[in-house]
Amino acid sequence: MKKLLTITFLLTIFFRSYGQQADLAALVNPLMGTDSQYDLSNGNTYPAVAVPWGMNFWSAQTGKMGDGWMYTYDAHKIRGFKQTHQPSPWMNDYGQFAIMPVVGTGKVNQDARASWFSHKAEVTKPYYYSVYLADHDVTTEITPTERAAQFRFTYPKSDESFIVIDALDRGSYIKVYPEQKKIVGYSTKFARGPLKNFKNFFVIYVDKPITVAKTYKDSVENSGLEVDDKHALAVIGFKTVKGEKVNLRVASSFVSIEQADLNLKRELAGDSFDQTKEKAHTIWNKTLGRLTVEGGTDEQQRTFYSCLYRMLFFPNKLYEIDANNKIVHYSPYTGKTEPGYKFAGTGFWDTFRALYPFLNLVYPSINKEMQQGLISDYKEGGWLPEWSSPGYADIMIGNNSASVVADAYIKGGRGYDINTLWEAVIHGANNEDAKNSSIGRRGVKYYNDLGYVPYDVKINENAARTLEYAYDDFAIYNLGKTLGKPESEIAIYKKRSRNYRNLFDKSTGFMRGKNQDGTFASPFSPLKWGDAFTEGNSWHYTWSVFHDIKGLINLYGGNKQFANKLDSVFIMPPVFDDSYYGGVIHEIREMQIVNMGQYAHGNQPIQHMTYLYNYAAEPWKSQYHVREVMDKLYKPTPDGYCGDEDNGQTSAWYVFSAMGFYPVCPAVDQYVIGSPLFKKVTLKLENGKTVTINAANNSKATRYVNSVTVDGKPYTHNWLSHSAMQKGGVINFNMSAQPNKTRGTGAADAPYSLSDNEK
Repeated sequence: MKKLLTITFLLTIFFRSYGQQADLAALVNPLMGTDSQYDLSNGNTYPAVAVPWGMNFWSAQTGKMGDGWMYTYDAHKIRGFKQTHQPSPWMNDYGQFAIMPVVGTGKVNQDARASWFSHKAEVTKPYYYSVYLADHDVTTEITPTERAAQFRFTYPKSDESFIVIDALDRGSYIKVYPEQKKIVGYSTKFARGPLKNFKNFFVIYVDKPITVAKTYKDSVENSGLEVDDKHALAVIGFKTVKGEKVNLRVASSFVSIEQADLNLKRELAGDSFDQTKEKAHTIWNKTLGRLTVEGGTDEQQRTFYSCLYRMLFFPNKLYEIDANNKIVHYSPYTGKTEPGYKFAGTGFWDTFRALYPFLNLVYPSINKEMQQGLISDYKEGGWLPEWSSPGYADIMIGNNSASVVADAYIKGGRGYDINTLWEAVIHGANNEDAKNSSIGRRGVKYYNDLGYVPYDVKINENAARTLEYAYDDFAIYNLGKTLGKPESEIAIYKKRSRNYRNLFDKSTGFMRGKNQDGTFASPFSPLKWGDAFTEGNSWHYTWSVFHDIKGLINLYGGNKQFANKLDSVFIMPPVFDDSYYGGVIHEIREMQIVNMGQYAHGNQPIQHMTYLYNYAAEPWKSQYHVREVMDKLYKPTPDGYCGDEDNGQTSAWYVFSAMGFYPVCPAVDQYVIGSPLFKKVTLKLENGKTVTINAANNSKATRYVNSVTVDGKPYTHNWLSHSAMQKGGVINFNMSAQPNKTRGTGAADAPYSLSDNEK
């Protein structure tokens, strides 16, 4: 296996060196993060077979129907091949149905049809999946388009070769047309609602005459070729000779069966399986090829592209092209087909931090579509989503849609109705929904009146909400400035963005929950997870002042005191208080076992913290810790993450950090410098410009930045400008084995803070 990976790596370098398109997709391991379970996440991923941001993904299904852990690396049986839109096991799925080839009668339900398999007989690529199903002596192959896919089954000699179509168990429909070699149906199963008139319609064509056709209600055979039931299934069958290949062409739609048929004809056309596969392969290499890396180890390159692969799925397209070539989508809010774009499958609490800033840097055109999708959400549902799955999921906290909107526009996004989005973010910042605590702002009246959400008014995670609302207010303020809004309109958001100060307890040096009467909640332990915080403790959330780190430094009394507090995160043992949860949640366990003190990289709140030394005139410590995290916590293996991957966010941390910088504060025009991982990174911007990041003497031993030049000129700042990057250029890092404790230590070298820039 190691020899094969080394050959792949060398071939990739060879093709790159001689000007041919490198097969970057060959460096991706879709199994990275799949060795996970409920109580310990090493990523909580599945091997998605799709094209970037496609409407549909496909995955082998090892888990039982309805289990969020649809594919786990330690499983031994496959129950089917499922069309999925699942963002994470915690969110579970929607828009799903399964297909399974079997040999022998009676193998209809998920247990009876399941087959043993081995990873030794499994091929996983972004654009192609293959596995041998031992109990049926059948090899399954899958290759995708945006809204369709092709399957190829290689059967043994058998008079009883079948294909099971499972429309799942929350109300479903299937009809078989043997003379047309066609199956149609829909599934209504979803995990997060409510969703109005939700159906995932599908159409399937087989290239072999159907000689057996049956339908089932659950496991009971139905009379006739049409079934409408709680759990509809169908079986089609035929005789096969040894090695015979049977092809399926599959597509789906959230609009209608007719639209699914149109999606199939438009995207698969007359292509063979191999032609579809090669097209998907080309799309992946082109998309991944916006970033090329040189130097580093084979393992580091495979980790880089495996992470980049994970960043190119969510939010995924839920819009379709109708018969009149108009962009339309199913609306979970109105239950109707509406005009315009629609995306879903992401939680902004996770992805505002780095995933969306990455899109704005590398793939701004897709984020333009996503911003138009947010306009559809607001117009149809009355709010911007905070977790879209595909409607307003009632989970997680914050009002971080404000950041997602602001960062896109501030970094140059244009060509969409920003005025409607401005109206939407203002509405979300000043209102809450009585039925769904995760849209708008829960506790907004307290926050606006007191400057914080109180601990003692039965609003959970109140301190975390306060800190996130304060940052979101900053994002609104900065967007308003960029739009030229009058100070009289936006000054209130600037004022509220400083509300983080209301929770800072100087006596302990931590953020704390505060009661309605202004007293801090007691007793207090910074080790206590949950309660006033979200999936973390005060050691993690105290740093959530993305927009005003200088203001936070001032609360500590200066740079040295602040840096010492940062040091303490790593000096502390990984002890914890789990009393709020009544047991150890997986996020706690993931912090404990990596032995990096209170640093809990497996969850989002603290992921930016390693970069904060840049604000306190000790940038070499950021360089040290960033490389520690990259080296220790990421591998291109089934256990390759240190917690939930979370829709591209944890991957985005790695990819940004490997490039040498990170967006600590989305909605400002800066990236904070860390320590580049490779000798060379080439970033091909959509505007045709190229940014080249060189670190020629980079190695595991030389993690420190001795000096930097930008376009040949000495550069001392601890940040890089997004707008400057848009012009292209060359950034040279001179790396060293020992820290340079004089570079980047001037007051002007610190990245943006509101306290420095808005007196």
